[in-house]
Amino acid sequence: MHGLDISAIKGTGPGGAIVVADVEQAAAGAPPQAEKKRAAIGLDLDAMRVAIAAAMARSKREIPHYYLQHQVDLTPCEEWLEKANAVRPPGERILMGALTVKAVALALRRYPAFNGFYQNGRFEPSPAIHAGVAIAIRGGGLAAPAIRDSDKLSLDELMARLRDLVQRTRAGHLRSSELGDPTITVSSLGDRGVEALFGIIYPPQVALVGFGKAMQRPWVAGGAVVPRSVVTITLSADHRVSDGHAGALFVAEIGRLLEEPDKL
Repeated sequence: MHGLDISAIKGTGPGGAIVVADVEQAAAGAPPQAEKKRAAIGLDLDAMRVAIAAAMARSKREIPHYYLQHQVDLTPCEEWLEKANAVRPPGERILMGALTVKAVALALRRYPAFNGFYQNGRFEPSPAIHAGVAIAIRGGGLAAPAIRDSDKLSLDELMARLRDLVQRTRAGHLRSSELGDPTITVSSLGDRGVEALFGIIYPPQVALVGFGKAMQRPWVAGGAVVPRSVVTITLSADHRVSDGHAGALFVAEIGRLLEEPDKL
């Protein structure tokens, strides 16, 4: 590691949050190391982990988390995607991630208490919805850059932004604003086989929504028990800003929106 004193690093993110660029700038003035682990694409993974460690330690120290989970029938989304993608070339196909981000963004319009920052001892709701999407970096590390105005984008626009962010994140070409702008984080480990995740809020944000792997389960539909594709949605939220009742309504709204993908 860099041997940096985290308390001496000035954060430039919302509410003074330490972002990767802050650590890298501080590291530039630190004594050189014999070996420095860097990804082939140029990202400083040590700096990334230092920034993540500082933010997560602050989160667990300062934020009273509460957690909720809700199961949703994802079959309508899968059927909609199959139909929509049948007439598209591979490079223009929409992935499930675009639908989940859009559903979260639209739900935030009704439940703004989960969109914004807790800073200076109070919650400051954000007038805009910038969903931060957690993206794994090859070689290790994680970043959650923002898709600005996620609620206002069409699914095609959102998918294009998502592809661009994934490519640039893994190439190390993110802008500092993209790391500092997210008003909420959306994370998914479904492609890793995880059925549910309970994330740690990235301060000064006040919520994180997680999506697990869609699993075939018995489900009551049309009065009969049938096999359906069911996903577990989780919410990690800041109890200083919201409570379980509001959180339940918010998660239920995300589920309702995913059951009507043609309206996203």
